[in-house]
Amino acid sequence: MSAVAPGRPLARPSGLETAVRPRFRGRELLLLLVVFATLTAGAISLGAEQRLLAANLAGGGAVPLLAPADPGILVAYLGTLLVAHLLLVLSGRRTDQVLLPTVGLLGGIGLLLMERLPQSLAGNLGGLAQTQLVWLIIGLAIVTALAVAVRGDAWLRRYKYTWAATGVGLLLLTFVFGTDVNGARLSLGIGPVNGQPSELIKVILVVFFAGYLSENRPLLVEASTRVGPIRLPPVPYLAPMVAMLAMALGIVVVERDLGAAMLFFVVFLLLLYVATARPSYVVLGVIAFLVGGAVLYRLFPTVQERIDIWLDPFADANGAGFQVVQALHAFARGGILGTGLGAGLPPIAGHLPIPALHTDFPLAALGEELGLVGILAILGLYLVLIERGLRIAASAGDEFRSLLAAGLSLVIGVQAFILAAGNLKLIPLTGITLPFISYGGSSLLANAVIVGLLIALSDHGPEIRAPATRRRLDRLRARLGWR
Repeated sequence: MSAVAPGRPLARPSGLETAVRPRFRGRELLLLLVVFATLTAGAISLGAEQRLLAANLAGGGAVPLLAPADPGILVAYLGTLLVAHLLLVLSGRRTDQVLLPTVGLLGGIGLLLMERLPQSLAGNLGGLAQTQLVWLIIGLAIVTALAVAVRGDAWLRRYKYTWAATGVGLLLLTFVFGTDVNGARLSLGIGPVNGQPSELIKVILVVFFAGYLSENRPLLVEASTRVGPIRLPPVPYLAPMVAMLAMALGIVVVERDLGAAMLFFVVFLLLLYVATARPSYVVLGVIAFLVGGAVLYRLFPTVQERIDIWLDPFADANGAGFQVVQALHAFARGGILGTGLGAGLPPIAGHLPIPALHTDFPLAALGEELGLVGILAILGLYLVLIERGLRIAASAGDEFRSLLAAGLSLVIGVQAFILAAGNLKLIPLTGITLPFISYGGSSLLANAVIVGLLIALSDHGPEIRAPATRRRLDRLRARLGWR
């Protein structure tokens, strides 16, 4: 680690000047061109399939035109991505050039899926695709604003306990004043605006964990509490963090938001391992998780129902296990290459085969239409996000920034793979969303905050340039052949 003062920008070497000027981002532009081509091809494929279906229903045999499903939505989204890129160019910061195109492609895939689905799923907010487009534009604005404006991390590291208290307070407000969504108290309304505070709290918890672990890492690595032959973590130093996690998990479990509970716990264990490199902590955490899961199975009917569905969804294929069974059928129909974008999702009695397709089961819809190849490509994009985040963590200037970058990238990765495992019946369903693809504003905006912070944390500092007089003297010497 380099000796960079916590929360401060890099120092300027004496005798040199820093130039803040537009900086060409060639890799980002090239990747964005690939994103533009991919999404345009997808929109044309979707539009052609929709026109072919309309022609068949009308009894005609007209060949569909090769035009996007909704050119306005595509142009607006791609234009927003281009504006975000230009603003990053104008900022002149030497930040990561892969995160924005990766997020742009994931968001575009989600937007195409929303165009594919019935627009009435958005309820009173208007069309599904138009609403998702608005959230994506706001999300990209957040990514760009944080990437350009955040120059230090003192406001995060100094107030970690304040952030933690704010997170617990939001959970308590949701528990008292929130509204139930599918049997879980997830949503909190402030006036006309409704959201899920647990999405923001995952960011707050990572900030707290990173701050606490960076301060106490030497003690957690070297010290141990012995109970007979077993070496446990040093309880006095681990207790505050465990207490914070226990409060958050307790409130979330009472609210029956099991997906958030699993996400919080897994990210906590991974960050603890990243900070200490002690696998015994992870083993103890897994044991605690299994014991806690067994207790929850006995106490809460919701947990019991989800585990029973996971073990045998075909026992009640037309009832509680209906969505899981239909998701497995969708993956089976997709095969290796898929049915084609817009050619899947056969309706059952005039309705979608999976009612929560746009929120909880987007991967099943994409698996049917894009096949195994498409699913692997989408999961690969999440691996890219994780890899870039860990790369940023490895090159960070101090332990707080390193743990913060690692934790933020792991939040997105763990969330994506929890949903993927649930859709594929590898674990029980949790009700968690797929980052940047699932419909909804809370998840999308919270993940946008994560990506914006990651881009800001990746800054290598301003480019150091020699003073103008020295540069002119160097050019003169070169012309005269002097060394």
